[in-house]
Amino acid sequence: MAKGPPVRATITPERDMPEALPISEAVLEVHSNDGGKRYVRVTQTPFFIGRGAETGNHLQLNDRRISRNCAAIVSEANKFYVEDRGQRRGLFVNGEKVESRELQAGDVISFGLEDSYEVIFQSSERSGDESIPMFLTRIEHMTKTDQSSGGLNKLNLLLEATTLLHSQLPLDSVLGKMLDHAISVTNADRGLLLETDHSGKLSVRLARKNGGMRLPPESLSPSQTAIQMALKQQSAVITEDLAQAEMNLQEAQSIVAQGLRSVVVIPLYSVTRANSDESLMDISRGQFLGVVYLDSRRPAAFSKLDRQILDALAADAAGTLDNARLVERERERQRLEAEINIARDIQQALLPRGFKDYAHLDVSGCNFPCLSVGGDYFDVFPIDDDRTAFLIADVSGKGLGAALLTTMLQGALSGLTIGVDPARVFNHINRFLCDHAEVGRYATMFFGVMDAKGHLEFINAGHPSPYLIRHGKAETPFTEGSYPVGLVPEAEYTAACLKLEPGDTLVLFSDGVTEAMDPEDEMFGMKRLEEVLNDKSDVTLEHLQKCILESVENFVRGARQADDLTMLLVRFQATAQSATPDTDAPSTSSAVA
Repeated sequence: MAKGPPVRATITPERDMPEALPISEAVLEVHSNDGGKRYVRVTQTPFFIGRGAETGNHLQLNDRRISRNCAAIVSEANKFYVEDRGQRRGLFVNGEKVESRELQAGDVISFGLEDSYEVIFQSSERSGDESIPMFLTRIEHMTKTDQSSGGLNKLNLLLEATTLLHSQLPLDSVLGKMLDHAISVTNADRGLLLETDHSGKLSVRLARKNGGMRLPPESLSPSQTAIQMALKQQSAVITEDLAQAEMNLQEAQSIVAQGLRSVVVIPLYSVTRANSDESLMDISRGQFLGVVYLDSRRPAAFSKLDRQILDALAADAAGTLDNARLVERERERQRLEAEINIARDIQQALLPRGFKDYAHLDVSGCNFPCLSVGGDYFDVFPIDDDRTAFLIADVSGKGLGAALLTTMLQGALSGLTIGVDPARVFNHINRFLCDHAEVGRYATMFFGVMDAKGHLEFINAGHPSPYLIRHGKAETPFTEGSYPVGLVPEAEYTAACLKLEPGDTLVLFSDGVTEAMDPEDEMFGMKRLEEVLNDKSDVTLEHLQKCILESVENFVRGARQADDLTMLLVRFQATAQSATPDTDAPSTSSAVA
């Protein structure tokens, strides 16, 4: 990394006196035309930028084409602004000429020259946690007492790491740079970033060696003894000379085999806290994210500055990892939500809408999944000019899995429109689901076909008996039937018949109605439903449906809906054809095998 000369903040009587430090602090990343790069903190405001030091410039740019009084960064209401103070070619932010402009992290300030300086603005908000600018302020006195150039070089590394946090680089690039900086600070031979998976197991995410070179993860054998020691004490392990370390570290197999002399292990947590009077190594526990591991075949000597810079880098790596995980989870949540919304839209689109005017029956229905998608559905469709099919189904379980099976069942039963015998279709569906037991789903169904004379041919596959409202009294005459489809391979399905009278109403429902629970876990039950249905022969189906829903809603008193709730109401209408005596049709249901 190219480094520019150290920059001194100079105040002269002719210029404005500095205000108090703003709530947030800023760092300027200064790029020169020779490829050099340096970092300058904005320590006061106004912060003057221009050519030379004689006019009190805090950032001095060595280019004769830049005015002595060029620009200033000022703070107002906890925000930073850049102002043109006389740059002859104009002042630009992100390529746009400005007089004054609020600055955002990543904004590029230029001076109307293609081959001159560019200044990238970065800002860090103060919070209860230790930010990098605050950290720098706290250790500034240490850099003044550090007579070697190494202290300033390491400080420059930390400033570059701060800028990385605001960059748009890929995650692994940011983490790789962080690891490179940690290796440089410690002068280690190599470094690893180990990350936890969903089970808590550590695996190598990045591996680097001194000089910024990548290493194949499988080529490294980090000291498990040192790592486990750091995890057990939930704080960093820094061993400058293993010859003087604890015996369990000295004798660790990987350390002996590799001839290691110094090891650094820093556990990473999602939330870190630092006592202002103590080392940043004093980390309070948050969610464990991983480990920064560094080692060397040479003994090391770390100053207090080295340790604090190293810890700040580790804290940044932890924050970057934690933020990346949050972003990844949010993206996954949004992806799943989008897919569920698509499934919901498809499922709702497949339900009948705007029921057709059938000459011999009236229909109403509703479907309320307890989740975004559900395992209940109903359907109504014509078989031919004289017959209409209707059905209700309840797939075991809820959510996407149940919704997939309802769609499959709906597609399979639509084949009845081409004249296939309903019993054969049910037997085929049952065998198919039983042959694919790994699906782990079955479905209760009630299927009926009604003609214009009131003949009802039905198959009950383990579903609660629909109510028949006749002359104001509700009964359950469809108790005979077979098993749910997909549950018993040997089950056989046959149809039974019932003769309906004009005005007869069938109320088909899923167990989401009768098993709705109040806050005391008492079920709504069949008896309450029957009481709602009695004396309702003369009301419209829409009104009857509303009465049922309101009764259930009043009963549960705001308790969470635990199951899908579906209803289908079918009323046989009197027609001239249905009034004709039909001596051939049975008037009661026959047995179902």
